[in-house]
Amino acid sequence: MKKIVWLVAGWCLAFLAGASELPDSVVMTVAGEPVGVEEFVFMAQKNGQVDFSDDKSLREFVNLYRNFKLKVHEAEELGMGGGHNFREELDRYKAQLRHSLLSDPEAEEAYAKTIYDRGDTLLDVSQIVFRLPARYVSVDTLDASREAWAAYERIRSGEDFEALGKALADTAGGRIVVNHARGLMPMRTLKAFEEVAYALPEGGVSAPTRTSVGFHIIKVNARRPNPGLARVAHVLVACPADSSGTYREAMRAKADSLYQALKGGADFAEVAKRYSDDPQSARVGGDLPAFGPGEMVAPFEEASFALREPGDLSGVVETSYGFHIIQLKSHLPRKGFEQEKTGLIRTMAQGERNFELYQAHDDTLKAVYGYEFYPEAYAELQALCDSVFPTDDAFYERAKAMERPLARIDGETHPQKEFAYYLRVAPFSTKAYSGDFMREVYDLFVRDILTTIEKANFEKRHPEYDFLINEYREGMLLFNISERTLWNKPAAEQAEAERRWVDELAGKYPVEINWTLLEKLKK
Repeated sequence: MKKIVWLVAGWCLAFLAGASELPDSVVMTVAGEPVGVEEFVFMAQKNGQVDFSDDKSLREFVNLYRNFKLKVHEAEELGMGGGHNFREELDRYKAQLRHSLLSDPEAEEAYAKTIYDRGDTLLDVSQIVFRLPARYVSVDTLDASREAWAAYERIRSGEDFEALGKALADTAGGRIVVNHARGLMPMRTLKAFEEVAYALPEGGVSAPTRTSVGFHIIKVNARRPNPGLARVAHVLVACPADSSGTYREAMRAKADSLYQALKGGADFAEVAKRYSDDPQSARVGGDLPAFGPGEMVAPFEEASFALREPGDLSGVVETSYGFHIIQLKSHLPRKGFEQEKTGLIRTMAQGERNFELYQAHDDTLKAVYGYEFYPEAYAELQALCDSVFPTDDAFYERAKAMERPLARIDGETHPQKEFAYYLRVAPFSTKAYSGDFMREVYDLFVRDILTTIEKANFEKRHPEYDFLINEYREGMLLFNISERTLWNKPAAEQAEAERRWVDELAGKYPVEINWTLLEKLKK
């Protein structure tokens, strides 16, 4: 967005004298266009440098605002506000401003920054997972929960984590799995898993933690700093993972011969262009875009970050794609928060983290509109979903007849059956457990009601909206006409040129100032 520019080269000394006949609702007119007292006070307070009790300060701002309005009116007379690009930019600003007033951008940014900062640390974690069905109710969790807690107690008693996990997995027929992640980062796993893992110290083991997948026992093997980004080039000798032993050995030998040639001084880019089986990178001498932890297959990533100096070679590295020879171009710091912020917030808004992202705004609206929650009525629905999944027809058939108040918002009561219908038509949740599923949808139900009320009350709740839109529109007009009238002149001449320009405009367009009203504002 263009910056709104206030251009002040000097103070005009001449004010219109005499008693004003303007109404008390109008501070001034410029070329017959009124400037309302509410707009004037809003802009003066937003400017932040106007002292209404000080005559000099107030007169300086009146003069500044008069000159601003004269320039804007001249821009309008010249048709500068009618172009497609002008309207398009103003529409973008309107959408951004409306969104910001219907949300809490500062709180969203603060939450995103918390997750970004968490990414300064990578976790090496192991886990034992006691899997649950794709959708489950309370009774489905009993066996898995008992098994998970029994295993946890055995670990606490001194049994080896990895050995126990393997023994349980070997006899569970896929119901229990063990796995290991060497570089866990935020936003790359389930939120509940991440929250527990990042709270553990190095060597710590969690109690069973339920997610949509099942019960997890998590062990943090190590915590290490995020190494940032690596820029590398590679030569690939492709070899499918299911290749025969003879073919694999032949491809390995080919890769080794290329490695020996590179060690002997062959030009890496030329070798990549001629021999690499990765056509996209081969065209540019093997160069790959910079990448961070978790963005490449493990052996490739480990070999890349192990290289220290630009030009260093990795040796032959085997992955599921074949055999690579890697050359380090450079190590780069992690991207800054400002670069990552928009993508982080967008990703959070589309997944299970949206509740934390929007919580501050939700809480504000709950306070504004007198939200009341009736836990006994909710408990009845919870008891129902302990045995029936909330999206099942059986749940709706029973819940649609439930009349007890579930919530009260802005003086209106919303019964259980209203929420049951919402569950039926908008069952949007990422959760597999019935109780978690219903809670997410309930939170969305409340948010939808609050947002609908807030939009209906938008003008009353946000009277500053029209002033801000008008300020931005006039700021663009000022920018455009200043660019044409002043900024094409040498910098040393601009102050005098602006003085002459303002005098010309003051003679061209009539201005009337309501000093009687301004004296009242000083009191």
